[in-house]
Amino acid sequence: MSSPTAALPQSVQSARRLSRYLSRMLDSQPWLGSALAASVEQAIGEADMQRFIAAREAAHGGGEAALRPALRQLRMWVLCHLIVRDLTLEAPLAEVTETMTVLAEVALRHAHEVLRAALVERYGQPLSPTGWEQELLVVGMGKLGGRELNVSSDIDLIFIYPEDGDTGGKKVISNFEFFERLGKQLIQALNEVTEHGQVFRVDMRLRPNGDSGPLVCCFDMLENYFVTQGREWERYAWIKGRVLLGERWQELRNIARPFVFRKYLDFGAINAMRELHAQIRREVARRDRANNVKLGPGGIREIEFIAQVFQLIRGGRDIPLQVRPTLKVLSLLSERGILSEQAVEELAAAYDFLRRLEHRLQYLDDAQTHDLPGRETDQALIAEAMGFASYDALLERLDAHRKVVSRHFDAVFGDPSEEDHSLDATWTTAEDTESTTAALGELGYRRPQAGAERLAAIHASPRYRQLPNNIKSRFDALMPRLIEAAVATPEADETLARMLDLIEAIGRRGAYLALLQQYPQALRRVADLMSASRWGAAFLTRHPILLDEMLDARNLDSAPDWPAFRIGLAAELEALEPDMERQMDVMRERHHAQVFRLLTQDIAGLLTVEKLADHLSELADIMLDLTLPLCWRRIKIRHRDDPRFAVISYGKLGGKELGYASDLDIVFLYDDDALEAPEAYNRLAQRTNTWLSSQTAAGQLFETDLRLRPNGESGLLVSALEAFREYQLKSAWVWEHQALTRARFSAGDRAIGQAFERIRCEVLSMKRDLDTLRAEVLAMRHKMRDAHGNKGELFDLKHDAGGLIDVEFLIQYLVLGHSHDHPRLTGNLGNIALLRIAGELGLIPGELAAACADSYRELRRLQHRQRLNERPSRVDPDEAEAARAPVRALWRQVFGE
Repeated sequence: MSSPTAALPQSVQSARRLSRYLSRMLDSQPWLGSALAASVEQAIGEADMQRFIAAREAAHGGGEAALRPALRQLRMWVLCHLIVRDLTLEAPLAEVTETMTVLAEVALRHAHEVLRAALVERYGQPLSPTGWEQELLVVGMGKLGGRELNVSSDIDLIFIYPEDGDTGGKKVISNFEFFERLGKQLIQALNEVTEHGQVFRVDMRLRPNGDSGPLVCCFDMLENYFVTQGREWERYAWIKGRVLLGERWQELRNIARPFVFRKYLDFGAINAMRELHAQIRREVARRDRANNVKLGPGGIREIEFIAQVFQLIRGGRDIPLQVRPTLKVLSLLSERGILSEQAVEELAAAYDFLRRLEHRLQYLDDAQTHDLPGRETDQALIAEAMGFASYDALLERLDAHRKVVSRHFDAVFGDPSEEDHSLDATWTTAEDTESTTAALGELGYRRPQAGAERLAAIHASPRYRQLPNNIKSRFDALMPRLIEAAVATPEADETLARMLDLIEAIGRRGAYLALLQQYPQALRRVADLMSASRWGAAFLTRHPILLDEMLDARNLDSAPDWPAFRIGLAAELEALEPDMERQMDVMRERHHAQVFRLLTQDIAGLLTVEKLADHLSELADIMLDLTLPLCWRRIKIRHRDDPRFAVISYGKLGGKELGYASDLDIVFLYDDDALEAPEAYNRLAQRTNTWLSSQTAAGQLFETDLRLRPNGESGLLVSALEAFREYQLKSAWVWEHQALTRARFSAGDRAIGQAFERIRCEVLSMKRDLDTLRAEVLAMRHKMRDAHGNKGELFDLKHDAGGLIDVEFLIQYLVLGHSHDHPRLTGNLGNIALLRIAGELGLIPGELAAACADSYRELRRLQHRQRLNERPSRVDPDEAEAARAPVRALWRQVFGE
């Protein structure tokens, strides 16, 4: 007769040599061998566990008395099943952690169901004051919340209920008492050690106020605790928080999310988590636990910290980063360029190795241990279980992984400001302007006294002196490095002044100071940008959230992917519905970020003025097109799902020559015969204009100018398509037809856009008397010159003779005068292309047309350079003379002046 051991599958016999716990259970539980034989060939899931519980409870007579043995035998079966599958390399890490997580969920839900029913029978349902039935929400924290539970883990739980009130039975108790009793019974059902063992050790210390706090709390208490007492480490803990029981999980998530994830980029989290990790390391050192694969150097906790610090920093703005599993977070960080692909691969490999080693340590005796064994026999077992020929070979691989983790951890959490800086004393004694002036002069500043006076004023200001200590320490660490970064740029004095403007703007916002303190490369890039562009400096100072853009060097290299950007932003806006305020802020934040990326590429010399204008114009079109449906949803009297409404752009946007600070010249058209249409589309136009131009916490999208609509400021805000055509054909002034040469469809109903283009071509192709047209165009040009007369010595790139407006008027005259005979001229192709076409048609000399096109490029380049530094569009006449000459020659050729 064969022994029970001989009847076991080979996989079970192999695994029991490496797990004393498995061997003991097989020897003491006669039913276990056959259960494993039937299950180890494949993973087990929730349904398998529920069937097991039902069978075991029936065997134990059912009812509450059967709960404890059934759950403990379930745990025994599941753990032994995993030991066999893991040690025989059938189960990957993901199967082990997921199966343990499902075990905890099944056990918890079943125990809750049984125990609540008994309490309800005695006390009645817990009710709110308005009579709504109340429930216990059980929040799984830590590895349980992240679906990463290890095989001998305890489970971290928090018990929440929605509202205070009383039960509705004959014996009335408060909801608090009801749920406190239920919570205590749940803990006992899982945590109590019986002759069958225990299910899970339960840890409740993560609840509000820890061991000194009540076992259960209501929504209001939890929210108040987060606002008044919630600490930084609790934000870290709640990242993994997941509701395991309870239908009102959405309300609980809405309470916890603002506490965990800030709306801004929270770089202050780095310092907070660095301090938390330092506490853990001190505790590890105190207990001499360097060989702890979880908490020791290069251990599992450091990988988790790397992932979670970026969740705290960015999760409020980047919703996908609010996921819980560590490996998933690391993957997302790689996709976003926050961590390199190689770093994530190395961290993921280390995580897999360390977690598998952790499990094998726990398989030995089902002990909650993370320490490497001291006994040689155990070392040999662990080495074999990990697939190594010797324990030394295992340690060699382990050390390699831990070194990699420590290197990446230090790269993220290393404190660049820990070491003393040579300029610390310069900032500390900044109010001694004489010594500060000398120090700045030695560094190479040309106007050291001005810089010294500015530094002294900041140091002496109440604003600085009243900073909280934690922010002040960051401020103090940053200032010497800022002085050093500024002096390394051209025009160092101007750069320092601009950087100090920025620092004063963000001085009370510790997260931004922490970013610049933590990332020296970002500080250097800020200095370079501040040096290169006064406009860029002012833009960054107005929108310091853009500091995050300075971290990713890829922003300099990658061309915008506008279709992908549009799809992503549209999805983000849809997810925020109906929060209009947040939608408006997000549109501004994303727009500003794209403009800022273009600015960094522009300053680096990677974009021509024309290419930059194309990008800015396409970005504006996207913003317009996304704004319309959001505004239409908010029109109460809308009579159709999709508005027959379009935005027509004129001027800079119409000609795809938009600059950084250009306003939008736009006109609204509709084509809809419904009686409600005029009022509905007038409201849509008003709301769209408000959406674009309003100042919110995130700033402004665009300044808008609606004066080019029919009849100007006295006209209707929105025009019917046919009325617009009628006006253009019969009532418009010549200057309005000139403006029409640079008009195009930008957003909305494409059919209206196509109809507008037909009207535009019809108007431009009207037969005109050339002499009359010439006289009217010249009269308008003279009127503009009178209004913008330049009496100085500098050349006005825009308004002076031979400047940009002369080129535009020349082209507009040629288009209006000759499109009747040459339809090619009606195309909205840009001024340079239209000059070439006019030359090809023989309307102007071809060589002069080409020279004028080059002049136009150069004049725009000079204007762009001036605007980058917020200087008037006026330059030394000698600098522009070569560009002016062809324009003036063509002006004489066409207009005889």
